[in-house]
Amino acid sequence: MAASIAYVGGHLQNGVNFCMGQSYKQAIWVPSVTFNGCLQRELSWSCGVSKFLQIRKCNLFQSRTNENWKSFGTVITSAYSRDGSTKYFDFAVIGSGVAGLRYALEVAKHGSVAIITKAEPHESNTNYAQGGVSAVLCPSDSVESHMQDTIVAGAYLCDEETVKVVCTEGPDRIRELIAMGASFDHGDDGNLHLAREGGHSHHRIVHAADMTGREIERALLEAVVNDPNISVFKHHFAIDLLTSQDGSDTVCHGIDALNTETQEVVRFLSKVTLLASGGAGHIYPSTTNPLVATGDGMAMAHRAQAVISNMEFVQFHPTALADEGLPIKPKKTRENSFLITEAVRGDGGILYNLSMERFMPLYDERAELAPRDVVARSIDDQLKKRNEKYVLLDISHKPREKILSHFPNIANECLQHGLDITQQPIPVVPAAHYMCGGVRAGLQGETNVHGLYVAGEVACTGLHGANRLASNSLLEALVFARRAVQPSINHMKSSSLDLSASSLWTRPLVPKSLGSDVMHKILRITKEVRKELQSIMWKYVGIVRSTSRLQEAEQKIGKLEAKWETYLFEHGWQQTMVALEACEMRNLFCCAKLVVSSALARHESRGLHYMTDFPHLEESKRLPTVIFPSSHTTGTWSSRQLHQQPIVKSMV
Repeated sequence: MAASIAYVGGHLQNGVNFCMGQSYKQAIWVPSVTFNGCLQRELSWSCGVSKFLQIRKCNLFQSRTNENWKSFGTVITSAYSRDGSTKYFDFAVIGSGVAGLRYALEVAKHGSVAIITKAEPHESNTNYAQGGVSAVLCPSDSVESHMQDTIVAGAYLCDEETVKVVCTEGPDRIRELIAMGASFDHGDDGNLHLAREGGHSHHRIVHAADMTGREIERALLEAVVNDPNISVFKHHFAIDLLTSQDGSDTVCHGIDALNTETQEVVRFLSKVTLLASGGAGHIYPSTTNPLVATGDGMAMAHRAQAVISNMEFVQFHPTALADEGLPIKPKKTRENSFLITEAVRGDGGILYNLSMERFMPLYDERAELAPRDVVARSIDDQLKKRNEKYVLLDISHKPREKILSHFPNIANECLQHGLDITQQPIPVVPAAHYMCGGVRAGLQGETNVHGLYVAGEVACTGLHGANRLASNSLLEALVFARRAVQPSINHMKSSSLDLSASSLWTRPLVPKSLGSDVMHKILRITKEVRKELQSIMWKYVGIVRSTSRLQEAEQKIGKLEAKWETYLFEHGWQQTMVALEACEMRNLFCCAKLVVSSALARHESRGLHYMTDFPHLEESKRLPTVIFPSSHTTGTWSSRQLHQQPIVKSMV
């Protein structure tokens, strides 16, 4: 794994040219993987990824049929093999959040769709999103203003073309949701009630009280359930993408998944695959993400030779509920931290330390309305200086009726633990919340892996730059899910499937042969290793970083991973064996290493990435961090696909 930041000028060996804004940058890749000559052209983040994929598609997808991939009709009515362990679809969607569901509803008009989701369909980051969706829907607001707010929050690392696309198309995506039955709050004038959050210069947050994600998920799931072309496979854990090598090109043909209820491995072959699997919050011990957020999509894509970008920018939400400060402590440790939405500060909430001293004006003139990276660092500084474990967020000076109508979910949760937010301040602490980096995508969600598209938190589109603006995540997911539709349909129509192709890849094995005693030991060790990895990430790769501590994290993670893998294989584990806990651990290791590698490559402080030994923002380093594909065969278990990639040749 090699991370690099592109710099202006010079000619780097095996370099790829990227155009960011008006100036051209160059990025280093790992020389063990080569791509064809068309990559040497000058490319922008958004149009550039699109262009190089289009250039390569012109001599690839027009003649995709080959000796291994014979025609199987134009559109597939979902087909199963006799034993039910291989399934064929036109489109495979990994993830059931807003991005995956919205995309599925559109492509289902053109073919069969499988939605593969790790737990229950509603269990996604979308469902936990409280604040809302940002969009320009007020006459006094403007697309230009939304763009400026996004770019400023992103520490000027955002791709301007991507920002323009998202901010321009956002309002239409909101109207589509409303037309599909999503119900948002309205004001006394009958218009949508638009809230304001940190980093926003206008009221532009569309919301459903403080449960916006839940309402969007409800409306989309209802539509999905009623669509005959969509099949939902719940409790199916995505293991690895099924890829082949066609010359210098990597091609995606679907995915292997583990049915965690039956312990059966199911192979999904598809013409198009969309990764919409969310983030990797559980590389940290405290996160607002649900348990399913273990970076599965990012890790799978990296193993499948997809380009990864900006993984150092991990957003810590400034205000997660601090259970230690509640009058009545929860009876058991939460699986994920309870989020106190940005909208509380947007509605006038004030942050105090435990001496009831307001501190945000000391750090930023925007005070509580500063972007999340600023607020999280400020809280972190207060906690360290004062040796305290949480700060207080007070909204009690606002009218009781307004608080209860805007934040009913938060009020109810706190009241269950003896705290009345209409009269008392809320104890809060930062928690891992959102990955601004991910699988590098173009303006239509396309990646450098043919047939693989990405949308939502798993993607790095260039929108968020070095720090995501509040409520831009659901917006990005909606916009890119929609933009990925037409190219996916085009790809599906020009592609074909072979019912015998399933044998091209070795099937993963469920470790029944190891016996229950050995598996119990492996699961116990894996649980301990998971906690240790999370502890390392929080201690050394948290809100404030340094080169020496990142290097220490790199060494500790490497040793921990080697120790864990050695234990597995000494107890009979095989390279192709799969179990939910082991595969999640594999993905957590992969994502943690991607974050550390990216962080070590950025020698400045920008947005969410703050380095004590590089405390200033450097204009010359206003460039994305890029991790290029590495060898298929080297590295640890977490870095390799379980199967060997078959090599196919296109018929011209």
